[in-house]
Amino acid sequence: MVSHSTPPPDPSGSAGHDAFHPDLPGHDDSGDDADGRELPLHARLHHIRADALDGDTAQTGGMRRFAAISGSSVGSRRIWTGQTHVAARTASSNHHHGDSETAIHVVKGHPEFVFLDDSSGAAEEIRIRTSPGDYIFVPPFVPHREENPSADEEAVVVIARSTQEAIVVNLPELYVLGDEPDAG
Repeated sequence: MVSHSTPPPDPSGSAGHDAFHPDLPGHDDSGDDADGRELPLHARLHHIRADALDGDTAQTGGMRRFAAISGSSVGSRRIWTGQTHVAARTASSNHHHGDSETAIHVVKGHPEFVFLDDSSGAAEEIRIRTSPGDYIFVPPFVPHREENPSADEEAVVVIARSTQEAIVVNLPELYVLGDEPDAG
């Protein structure tokens, strides 16, 4: 059996170049290695500060999306993550996220997620009420909307998508997946 051990960190911080933490003291933010070579995006970790989220994303009325991890920000190939903020007494437009799977983690507030279900034989609106710490999974192409019924508290969620960019297809109405309205 082979044993691998990692030496304890040098408390002086002088144990060599730390390419994975370019913002630590003594390191610039260039992404270069110790020899000055540019590291490829997939050869280092990326730190996206909370105050550096990108608001130049696909939007839906009633909410603001901010990208943290994306193909354009860090070169991700199969994932997008970010935050969505929904003001008090606000509902988003109806929308879906194309072929992207979406995982949602509720951070603040009590947002509600609304979609149509016809498993009982007739389409009915389903409303999922959430609390901080809850998770929601949205399958690809499922029309839905987010609502924040609070009179005074913004809702904030963290989103992870299975595509490198935020896909948003705004819709005029909700429909049951498989019963898409005619485009004509």
